[in-house]
Formats: sequence, C-alpha cells, structure tokens
Amino acid sequence: MKPMTIGIILIVLGLAGLIFPVVTYTTREPVDFLGFHSTVDKQNTVLIPGIVGGVALVGGIAVIVVAARKGSTG
Repeated sequence: MKPMTIGIILIVLGLAGLIFPVVTYTTREPVDFLGFHSTVDKQNTVLIPGIVGGVALVGGIAVIVVAARKGSTG
C-alpha cells in the first residue's frame, strides 16, 4: 500500500474515533433454558479513548507530510 493511502486511512480512522467515541453493536447469542432453545440479542459497547483517535490523526498527517517531502525531493 502506498504511504499516502495509509496516511489518509489513518486520518479518516482518527477523525472517526474522535467524532464517535462510543460504538455500539448488537450480537445474537443462543440460549438454552430447561430444554427450550432461543436466541437473545445482546448489546455491546466499545469505548474508543480520545487519545487513540488523536494519535491516529497526527500519525496520518505525519505519514502524508513525510511521503510528500520524499516524493518532491526524489
């Protein structure tokens, strides 16, 4: 993968982590109770620390800057 592409992906993921610090998703889990079989929807929450989004954002910018400098001098 090209460095510019990696930088853009890091920037997008960093912004997403800063804008949406809480991600909630639902899974279905099988339940067996006294011979009855059923499924239960379980809601899961993932917390994304702001520092992770910030580091990804700054890292993406750094990758793009380094790639641009390397491309302009080479």
